[in-house]
Amino acid sequence: MAKWGEGDPRWIVEERPDATNVNNWHWTEKNATPWSKDRLHQLFQSFKIGHSDIECAVDSVDKCSGEATVNNRKGKLIFFYEWELVLKWSGKLLKNSKLSHKGKLTIPNLSEENELADVEITVTIDESNDESETLKQFMYNVGRDRVRQQLASYIRELKEEYSKNLILPKKGDEAGAGNSVANFKNANNTRDAVQNTLVAAPKLNVSGIGCKLDVRTLSMTEEFHCSANDLYNALTKPEMVTAFTRAPAKVDAVRGGEFILYGGNVLGKFEELVPEKKIKQSWRLKNWSSGHYSNVIIELEETSSSTMMSLKQTGIPASEYDAMKINWYRYYWHSIKQTFGFGTSISDAL
Repeated sequence: MAKWGEGDPRWIVEERPDATNVNNWHWTEKNATPWSKDRLHQLFQSFKIGHSDIECAVDSVDKCSGEATVNNRKGKLIFFYEWELVLKWSGKLLKNSKLSHKGKLTIPNLSEENELADVEITVTIDESNDESETLKQFMYNVGRDRVRQQLASYIRELKEEYSKNLILPKKGDEAGAGNSVANFKNANNTRDAVQNTLVAAPKLNVSGIGCKLDVRTLSMTEEFHCSANDLYNALTKPEMVTAFTRAPAKVDAVRGGEFILYGGNVLGKFEELVPEKKIKQSWRLKNWSSGHYSNVIIELEETSSSTMMSLKQTGIPASEYDAMKINWYRYYWHSIKQTFGFGTSISDAL
């Protein structure tokens, strides 16, 4: 048996005025969710991103879903946060200052489990044309890094704000809460170094952005001998997509729903759906640069004997352009016709 006053100090109850969590042994927790939501809205309210002849800004937070908590266990601070953010952005070319374009930045996985450099940020625009594609490319090349800097500020401030008084001073500790902050910072040198490296990263050479873009636009039409409803279903019904791709397919045909085809090599989201008329998608190949999506608009027009399909795809990496038209025909249009018989008119089949 240990003598009085000896033994494991974690189990010795010290005389303290508050009599709370002596020696920081017990689990304590602070809810940082309300503070985090307020701070994220502040960081992305009218956040300007500009260069040379381009002026863009993150106007507001459209979606902020998630939570953040800070825990103290055995004198160690543990931070948990997980957020899904959608930011509204707008921009214009200064040479045409009257015309402004709008879009969104989507951040699905801001979490303590991911380094900031690995956090996915997708860039989309509401209406696709040459000018808006220029702005989208600028936000992809420059805007995403600026957004990551703001996210780094949120994480740093979260840790500084919620490390205060969470590790309580032990008996004889005159420094009090101030030491808890110092201890916390020392314990997180590695992570802070990563964030500081990100924030202090060399400036991008963005000269020429807005003048020469390595993306292209594809337009094509195809005739199908079926109703517009049948073709719309072939492009949106999971069982029909699985049939013509000849592989398991995930298709959630609602606004914001995801699709994953051809073993994950084709993926994206549905941005707009008008039954029998229009399908708008954010569309990419798996091997494209992280976060880069093209915009696909498929429009259907039913005639007396067939349905005309027109496709416009903007933001195609130039290196993929030559193969894109061939692959749309081979893996979509030809396969749909072959699978469902949409390549032969009813009169020809009789």
